[in-house]
Amino acid sequence: MNSPMENNCMAEERKLAAVNEGAGHPDHGAVIVRVPASTANLGPGFDSLGMALELYAWVAMSRAAETVVHLHGKEMEGLPTGKDNLLYEVAARVFERAGLAAPELEISAYSEIPLTRGLGSSASAIVGALAAANSLLPEPLPQEELFRLACALEHHPDNVGASLFGGLVVAYWDGASARHLSIEPLPHLEAFVAIPAFELSTRKAREVLPESLPMKDAVFNIGHSNLLVAAFCTGRYELIADAMQDALHQPYRAALIPGMPEVLAGAARHGALGAALSGAGPTLIAFADAREGRADELIGFLRQTMAAHGIEVDIRRLKPSREGVRVLTRAGNHRTFMETVRKG
Repeated sequence: MNSPMENNCMAEERKLAAVNEGAGHPDHGAVIVRVPASTANLGPGFDSLGMALELYAWVAMSRAAETVVHLHGKEMEGLPTGKDNLLYEVAARVFERAGLAAPELEISAYSEIPLTRGLGSSASAIVGALAAANSLLPEPLPQEELFRLACALEHHPDNVGASLFGGLVVAYWDGASARHLSIEPLPHLEAFVAIPAFELSTRKAREVLPESLPMKDAVFNIGHSNLLVAAFCTGRYELIADAMQDALHQPYRAALIPGMPEVLAGAARHGALGAALSGAGPTLIAFADAREGRADELIGFLRQTMAAHGIEVDIRRLKPSREGVRVLTRAGNHRTFMETVRKG
């Protein structure tokens, strides 16, 4: 029996074949990249901590006579299909940064990452377009230059850093320069993401934040963020529940997400190492040790807690992605775009 993703991919492949019957294949000669989703902040690490997750978006790109963007999957419905698409706009920036005129491009995209849910959908699009366009350059830009470009486009480094480099990324962006370090999570770490059925834009989630904070709250977050990074570096995962406490953004965003305070307060009693709002939300994320065997208990707690507030959630059990954006195939490969997606 095929998985839901395999069924979706096969349906998209049939649709693509029907559209292009008797014509040149739109993915011919394309570079194809795979980009992981990401969770940001991890509680106290506001705009500075991000982790890549094994949930993916794919971007194919090639030079063409005329720009067109092919979008596949329900997560892409309603997005622009011309030069006003984010993927083309980002690709054009790469060519311009390399001192070249932006060419006409044929782009295909498919994503498993839900939009405006706090799982880095815009960051994955930015990183995917950067990496694909960079692969088409005669002299590709270094990865750190792509990181600076990504930060300038996204305005913070956590999601784009995780999608670009993989693992847990500790980073800063000061408006001009960007720096990062990657930490590889231990193999037994897993993440449970509870994705509500409603969307929450980053803009709206940032509007509820105060313009200034008491010194004690700033000190609280610095200490907890430092402890969280140290816990991941040393494998002291028993410290994560305390280290993920936050006084900077989660208390102010809780009113936007019914059930969030109860999840953050109670997840550790049901098998979680720690829990947080994923990025700007509304997705909630709980980390766990796979060796403990408490996945069903944690999933039940997340589902029941949110249901008590009338919120239906899609819960996905994911592993951190140790790998960031990856070039899967280059010009000359005879797979179709959706065949490449299906093979991961």
